[in-house]
Amino acid sequence: MSRQGTLYLLPTPIAEVPAEDVLPLRTIAVARRLDYFLAEDAKTARAFLKAVGHPRPMAELRIVEIGHAPDPARCEDWLRPVAEGGDAAIVSEAGCPGVADPGAELVAHAHALQLRVVPLVGPSALLLALMASGLNGQSFRFVGYLPRDTEALARRLRELEDASRAGETQLFIETPYRNERLFAAVLSTCAPDTRLTVAVDLTSPDERIATRTIAQWRALPAANHPALARRPAVFALLGRARSTPGRGVR
Repeated sequence: MSRQGTLYLLPTPIAEVPAEDVLPLRTIAVARRLDYFLAEDAKTARAFLKAVGHPRPMAELRIVEIGHAPDPARCEDWLRPVAEGGDAAIVSEAGCPGVADPGAELVAHAHALQLRVVPLVGPSALLLALMASGLNGQSFRFVGYLPRDTEALARRLRELEDASRAGETQLFIETPYRNERLFAAVLSTCAPDTRLTVAVDLTSPDERIATRTIAQWRALPAANHPALARRPAVFALLGRARSTPGRGVR
């Protein structure tokens, strides 16, 4: 049986910082060794490879743009060089492939083809926000983007808050230019004792992470709210645990 290659999941920085500040040596070494990349965005992939000092000219590398929603019908073709013995890497625009980023469909196809899949270490905004939140890290759920419609957003926030009362931290994100609107909606919708974490510009020199109850956030002067406009942010929510009926003091 001929040797099959390896599909690496190659994280990239999530802020404008040197790659060596956030990526371990092995991750950078793999990035420098490979010559076939399945990239969410080819332009940002080339910039990343230049930044880590890839020894070959970019024109000599095979960088295939798979886009934000890779076509399942093309996955087998994209993976054929790996099945034939070559190595490749999936590269997100920022962060970890397959975690709130494209890659899962390709990885599923790789497993179906019985290819070796190797995740490499790098920054994940979701995990970093959860780590620094002080909320429940044993049970959590990432729900992605929330509705844009005002009423639908309020309903969804109430659903997430209710789910969080069972002890499950709810993580969500928004397009940076709508962050302030989302933050205001959380403060106006959720209960005063619900805790909200706002994690902004993770891994950058301007990083800010704060957890407060909704009441505490509301009490802060607007000038002391996190600056959210056009800055990448992760939000995490955890409501107060439900009381158990019939379990009062005896």
